[in-house]
Amino acid sequence: MSLNERQITDREIKALQIAAKQKLTRKGNVWFVPSQAGQGEYEVRPDPQAPRCTCPDYEYRNARCKHIVAVEYVLMREQKSDGTTVVTETVKVTRKTYTQDWKAYNHAQTHEKSELQALLFELCKNLPEPMKPQGKGRPSLSLPDMIFASVTKIYSTISGRRYQTDLREAKERGYLAHLPHYNSVFKYLESESLTPYLYELISLSAAPLKAIESDFAVDSSGFSTGQFVRWLDVKNSTKEERRHWLKLHLMVGTKTNVVTSVEVSDGFSHDYHHFKPLVDHTAKQGFQMKEISADKGYLGADNMMTALRHGAVPYIPFKTNSVAQSGWEPKSQLWTRMYHFYSLNRAEFLQHYHKRSNVETTFHMIKAKFGQRLRSRTLTAQINEALCKVLCHNLCVVLQSVHELGIEAHFGVA
Repeated sequence: MSLNERQITDREIKALQIAAKQKLTRKGNVWFVPSQAGQGEYEVRPDPQAPRCTCPDYEYRNARCKHIVAVEYVLMREQKSDGTTVVTETVKVTRKTYTQDWKAYNHAQTHEKSELQALLFELCKNLPEPMKPQGKGRPSLSLPDMIFASVTKIYSTISGRRYQTDLREAKERGYLAHLPHYNSVFKYLESESLTPYLYELISLSAAPLKAIESDFAVDSSGFSTGQFVRWLDVKNSTKEERRHWLKLHLMVGTKTNVVTSVEVSDGFSHDYHHFKPLVDHTAKQGFQMKEISADKGYLGADNMMTALRHGAVPYIPFKTNSVAQSGWEPKSQLWTRMYHFYSLNRAEFLQHYHKRSNVETTFHMIKAKFGQRLRSRTLTAQINEALCKVLCHNLCVVLQSVHELGIEAHFGVA
């Protein structure tokens, strides 16, 4: 291969990248192609006989540059199989709206508190009672009472003292065997033994929606605490105090926004490593997955293979420096196939990928309703508080689905 041929091949590869990843606009016979170096746009006139471009490469060589070739690729994509050309017109895009069953929605919202307590009671009543050490002192509450009191306390978003009224009403309805003191509720939230049960209850609370959810999305978001940490700004050599925060990693169904799996980490944990456990746990719960969408922070061949092993197509966008791989192992082949699909079928890819916005909606639902700040003082209590927020969200989603979709809320036995 000659040097000239090698240069042409490289130019065509760069042109393909421009056509796949850049937004090319058209006014009449003139195309505007963004510079890969970020230096504005170049005007391209793709005349078959004498194409022209305003870039320095064309002016120096007076030959087809990568911008001209990129426009030619775009024109090739717009041609039909019979050789005719598709004429692209600018149209006004209107927001897609969805119908709302307002009668069912209003009933679910106006009866949510009482029905949520009933659902939580059914969810907790079959929990196994752990062995308690023998000793003196006041006997502790049963595990169902501990969890019921802790979760409904977070749902109420009010102080422990004012929450005592809700606990007395729950005791009258038969949801509590014994009425706990507000200090006892705080103490239970600080118990490490409560954490695994909350994880399990979150999974069980999503079970009624197995027949509905098949497309899922993964993302994370931070929840601030009342604690402050010293933060060193290296650039300005200044120290300041910033709130400490925890990260919540969720996998949610894109139709109902139910959380199928969750992990809590410190605020500096990288998102990438939480993808596999979230997907594996959702599959273990019996959900049939067809699609999983996530942002570029989760991009990697291992995560793609994790989704594919469970029968789901991974819709994770590629970065600007991503390239196709030439290996023959399954991970390389999957990476390359998804890379070409992302590069050459961008519109279709984005139709699936944009379902990821539902996980951001889920975080907004949790934070707007139950608060974006963790009020507990200790780390264990903060983790349990975050998990209680997720469990409350799931119960609200199930209640809404009962009224709007007609599902039956059967949780099974923990």
